[in-house]
Amino acid sequence: MRSDKAKSGVDRAPHRSLLKASGYTDWEIERPWIGVANAYNGIIPGHVHLRSITDAVKAGIYAAGGLPIEFPVIGVGDGVAMNHFGMKFSLPSRELIMDSIEVMAQAHALDALVLVTNCDKIIPGMAMAAASLNIPSIVISGGPMLAGVYNGQDIDLSTVFESVGKLMAGRLTKKELLEIENVACPTYGSCAGMFTANTMNCMMEALGLALPGNGTIPAVYSERERLAKDAGRKIIELFEKNIRPRDILTKKAFENAIAVDLALGGSTNTALHLPAIAYEAGIELPIELFNTIGEKVPHLCNMSPGGNHHIQDLYRAGGVQAVMSRLAEKKLLHTNLITVTGKTVKQNLLGAKVKDETVIRPLNNPYHAKGGLAVLKGSLAPDGGIVKQSAVAEEMLVHRGPARVFNSEEEAYAAIQKKVIKDGDVVVIRYEGPRGGPGMREMLSPTSALAGMGMDKTVALITDGRFSGATRGSAIGHVSPEAAAGGPIALVKEGDMILVDIPQKRLDLLVDKKELERRRSEWKPDMQQVESPYLNRYRRMVSSGARGAVLENLS
Repeated sequence: MRSDKAKSGVDRAPHRSLLKASGYTDWEIERPWIGVANAYNGIIPGHVHLRSITDAVKAGIYAAGGLPIEFPVIGVGDGVAMNHFGMKFSLPSRELIMDSIEVMAQAHALDALVLVTNCDKIIPGMAMAAASLNIPSIVISGGPMLAGVYNGQDIDLSTVFESVGKLMAGRLTKKELLEIENVACPTYGSCAGMFTANTMNCMMEALGLALPGNGTIPAVYSERERLAKDAGRKIIELFEKNIRPRDILTKKAFENAIAVDLALGGSTNTALHLPAIAYEAGIELPIELFNTIGEKVPHLCNMSPGGNHHIQDLYRAGGVQAVMSRLAEKKLLHTNLITVTGKTVKQNLLGAKVKDETVIRPLNNPYHAKGGLAVLKGSLAPDGGIVKQSAVAEEMLVHRGPARVFNSEEEAYAAIQKKVIKDGDVVVIRYEGPRGGPGMREMLSPTSALAGMGMDKTVALITDGRFSGATRGSAIGHVSPEAAAGGPIALVKEGDMILVDIPQKRLDLLVDKKELERRRSEWKPDMQQVESPYLNRYRRMVSSGARGAVLENLS
């Protein structure tokens, strides 16, 4: 056991003495040491209940013969951090989470890890730690919240953001907005749509790093605590069999995850997080795979924000395993891969079935013939940009319009509030990339405001920043190279014509090459200045969004 380095032999008497001061007995100390990374905090609704999930995990570990050793992990609540300076810290927190878990696991010679998570960057940060450390690990999420109900319709957090836009447009009263605000998020858990948190929790299941049910069992169901107990028991089996993350996180496992992501119509943030997890596992995962796999994998689930279904509906329809079983019918998955169950994907899928074909459609009757995400390239995005094509209105799949250029989210949002954006415009928000922002902020407030004003079907939005999973409309993010790196997006001027052609996977700036060369000769970066030592260190080390915005290895 790794933990023998900290507990075994005469030389470790002082170490054992300290452990006994913590209340551990000799027979407990002899057990495998299982680190339980608890991302509880009191501000994220997806995390406020993680103490009970962690207690269930610890009970499972203890019952199976291990010693659970709990430690904390930070977490940023993206919804609360949205549309202000705080959002600059969300994506950079991913690497802090990974590093903090490494510190705890290595410093204390832990034998294995259970990673208790639920929202946004905490999930990939924990998965990156598992891939990097490569000691037996399992992910368990806190589960999704239930949808709210307003005027007989299911609603969620994206409804509130879009309602702000409706208020701006005079389509909603302040009284109605307050009513929606009060009912949209009725329980704890990760926000009810197929936003980033729930997408990534489904990805953990699809990768094989979490138990079946991880992505969809609602947070308020007792079944979630039972799953946590099972995760605690299962980690002992993984330890005994020495099944490690890199045994699970193979290139084919990532291809499976992308296939499931495309079938679900998941968040564009997966194009950042899956490559970043792969990077820590020593695997290159080019974003072009989203297009390659998307040509074969149809979009089967019309989840919020693009559709009306929520995670509770997917749960009742059979969950992620039902989606995977449907894809496996046509050999769209690799099924001979090992998972944290100790079994293969094929074995896990025995008995999985679709229980509601209005939620998980048949392969011959998909919502869209191609997957939910698309990578666009062209003269405006030589290294690519990402769009949730399943959430784009039919009439916006191809759009040509004049650029309205802003060098920050605040500038763009102010213009939207003042109603100076017109039908047909292409809003360009730059210097919000990993380096330029720094931190690659999400742009949910501008996109939701446009949607609430009814302009998601007439206006496109392009940024080197990123979008919340709750974003819908013709919103293209992660444009690379970013403006701060001298990408073409830095050269766009007010009124330039831009072509968005999602079916052809194109994003082009319709400006003569000689004119662009002239502009480049005069260009100077206009990066946002921040008074934050951490963000400025991050800015110096972070890579392109097209590479997952990972921190470069400087050794």
